[in-house]
Amino acid sequence: MARILRAAATVAALSTALAACGDGGGNNVAAGTSVPTATTSTAAPSGTPSAAPSGTIAWGPCTDIKRPGGQPPAQSERAQQCGKLKVPLDYARPDGESIDVAVIRVKASGPGKRIGSLVFNFGGPGASGVDTLAQAAKAFTSLNRRYDLVSFDPRGVGRSSGVRCDGNAMMDKFTSMNTLPTNDAERAEIRQTTKEFTTACGQTSGRLLPYVGTVNAAADMDRLREALGEKKLNYFGISYGTQLGAVYATRFPKNVGRFVLDAPLDPSVSLADRTMVQTKGFQQAYDAFLKDCVKEPGQCEIGTDVTIANKNVEKLMDDLKDEPLKIGDRTLTQGLAGTGIAAALYSEMTWPLLDQALGQAIKGDGRILLAMADSYNGRLPDGSYTTLMSSFPAISCVDTAERPTPEQLAAVEAETMKVSPLFGGSGMGLICSMWPVPGSDEARRVNATGSAPIMVIGGTGDPATPYEWAPKLTSELKTGVLVTYKGEGHGAYLSGDACIAKVTDAYLIDGKVPAKGITCSNS
Repeated sequence: MARILRAAATVAALSTALAACGDGGGNNVAAGTSVPTATTSTAAPSGTPSAAPSGTIAWGPCTDIKRPGGQPPAQSERAQQCGKLKVPLDYARPDGESIDVAVIRVKASGPGKRIGSLVFNFGGPGASGVDTLAQAAKAFTSLNRRYDLVSFDPRGVGRSSGVRCDGNAMMDKFTSMNTLPTNDAERAEIRQTTKEFTTACGQTSGRLLPYVGTVNAAADMDRLREALGEKKLNYFGISYGTQLGAVYATRFPKNVGRFVLDAPLDPSVSLADRTMVQTKGFQQAYDAFLKDCVKEPGQCEIGTDVTIANKNVEKLMDDLKDEPLKIGDRTLTQGLAGTGIAAALYSEMTWPLLDQALGQAIKGDGRILLAMADSYNGRLPDGSYTTLMSSFPAISCVDTAERPTPEQLAAVEAETMKVSPLFGGSGMGLICSMWPVPGSDEARRVNATGSAPIMVIGGTGDPATPYEWAPKLTSELKTGVLVTYKGEGHGAYLSGDACIAKVTDAYLIDGKVPAKGITCSNS
């Protein structure tokens, strides 16, 4: 297969499996105003979720698995089983309306005694755990010998009553809007498009929106633990999955088994602080990409040195604002180009593809950059969308009570643009300021006192969940043990680093808690 197609498949798999704990440049939108709420229900239940008996899962063949491009796999995997778990829509009314949570299992292959089930959340929020585990199970072969690998589409995602925000035309408009405003007219256009999007979310999925937060997802995960027949939950969370794991450990500390939280979020940070930290993280990753690109003379398509390469990219982004590149019946906008750039910064493996994509876009061919943006946004070849870009704000905004004012958003935009003209903006603040249901801060308060030790892995070159959040989450959990990965990319275990794999597998398989202060260097 051609190099471009191999690289495109790599970025598609990575952006789906590890997608986006932050905007990554694709949704750094400016200040806006609030819209009327669609419901006055609270975002999450208070107190401990109901202990009503959990349901069971009727396992059967997986019949609707999708690859990152939306196509079915070449052949079904006999080891994979799928099913549904019934859970309350509202845990405050456990005997009321219910929804189904889609689940997948890959049975332990041996040799060696089966330990139990290992449940995964691969991030987002909004990534399909069913599709991702079906694609990525081979990356966890060492764990699969001793564990049944299990994942699920969290409530509000994919097959589990996935949130929708109108149709494909609305999603195209929202994901392609320019995100680096330079005047009030451009800011007003961003506000208007965002208001249309959030209003559509309320109109299409308003009944679900109050109940899709992380606190409810953690309660679902405990129901899943019971349905799997496990006394303790063994768990592997990546990116947003670390917040879900931290919330679970806070609410069910006695049910925590062996927990790994890789590429951690700090749930306590404000929307403004999160935007600033992630802006710095993506700028750091972009700077590292530029330095790597020009280190071999004549090999970097976008420039001969860092300064020239950066200027060429900045000019491309400026030109796209005024004149998007035509690609068939579509166009590559500045907003889509920014999303494509951010998507490739998630992994050092995709830096060569980013150089190629930018080099061709500078010459007038934006096809690769557009494909990278589509993969990140969950846009399929037929023009339809997965629920990723709808589930992401739905879960993020219900997980915070913050609803920033236009003045606060303008201040965030101004400060982040000083840090990075490419990735600056007001972040999730604008969307949440207009979100049609109120939020709650319950998912921002974590403290796993009384739980078993929790392994936290932070990467020093992670753009989406920068390293500073790793020691913070470790401290907040009280039972956390920090492992540092000195390397690039979002997520350490899937980086291929042998040291991280050894330490993680020793903990999950043998129960060996990492020693304090362990550092793995990607040499």
